[in-house]
Amino acid sequence: MDDQAIPLDAETKAVEMPDDHREELRLWLRLLTCSTLIEGEVRRRLRERFDVTLPRFDLMAQLDKAPDGMMLSDLSKRMMVSNGNLTGLVDRLVASGHVVRTVSPMDRRAMVITLTEEGRAEFRTMAGEHEHWIADLFGDLNARDRNDLMRLLAKTKLSARRAIMGDDQ
Repeated sequence: MDDQAIPLDAETKAVEMPDDHREELRLWLRLLTCSTLIEGEVRRRLRERFDVTLPRFDLMAQLDKAPDGMMLSDLSKRMMVSNGNLTGLVDRLVASGHVVRTVSPMDRRAMVITLTEEGRAEFRTMAGEHEHWIADLFGDLNARDRNDLMRLLAKTKLSARRAIMGDDQ
């Protein structure tokens, strides 16, 4: 039997044909395209409907989960951005009345960022619509499709983590 006729799994390909990763590359590009397409539409809808940026929405989402507020360093870790990137965003949310800064009772050098009542109410209105938008964007997927996709994406995430951290994690 001809060796080329046998379909190779990704691991075998990487060993036997290290320069032939077209399937994995196409998969990566498909994931990236889907993510970019959905994120772009969410950004557009947030901007048009609420005059809000996605980073502002994301920051408010983190604060909504923390009724007692969060320190800037914790916010930056959760959002995977630097403190410097968040500072300007927090400044604008303070100026608009959506968040307040208070001195941390644990560390007088640190500031705790908290949603105001107005900020929480506006965020929850946005979050409700956001949830409907996401449901609409995934509307052509039935329950089985969604479950399969969640399972496969979890497997993909684990594979990526193993590749990043090494097999001995």
